[in-house]
Amino acid sequence: MASFLNNMKAMDANRYATKKTIAQGMLDIALLTANASQLKYILQVGEQHQFYKLMLILISLSIVLQVAAGILLIIQSLISMHNPKDRRVGFIINHFVDAFIFLSVFCDIMKMNFGLDPAIPHSTDDDVELIKP
Repeated sequence: MASFLNNMKAMDANRYATKKTIAQGMLDIALLTANASQLKYILQVGEQHQFYKLMLILISLSIVLQVAAGILLIIQSLISMHNPKDRRVGFIINHFVDAFIFLSVFCDIMKMNFGLDPAIPHSTDDDVELIKP
C-alpha cells in the first residue's frame, strides 16, 4: 500500500508540471492573440491615434519578441541536457528566453499606459455632435 501512495505522489508532481506547462502555453497564445488584435486595431485607427507610431512599434516589438522566445524554447527542447556542453548552451538559451519575455512584458505594460483599449471608441472631429440647449 505504501508503494502505491509513493507512486501516486510521483505521478501527481509530473501531472502538476504537465498542467503548468500547458497553462503557460495557453497564456502565451492568449497574449500573442491579444497583441495581434491590438495591432489590427491600431492599423485600423491609423495615424488618428495620438500615439500611433509608438503603439505600432511596441506591439510589433512585443510580437517579435514572443515569437523569438517561442522559437528558442523549441530549440532548447531539442538540446540534450545530459552533455555538459549542451547543458551550457541550454542555459544560455534560457537566459535569452527570459530576457525576451521580460522585454515583451515591458512593451505590453508600456502600451497599456498609453491608452490602447479597443473597447473605448476613438472619436475624431468629424464624429463630434453638437447638442443644442
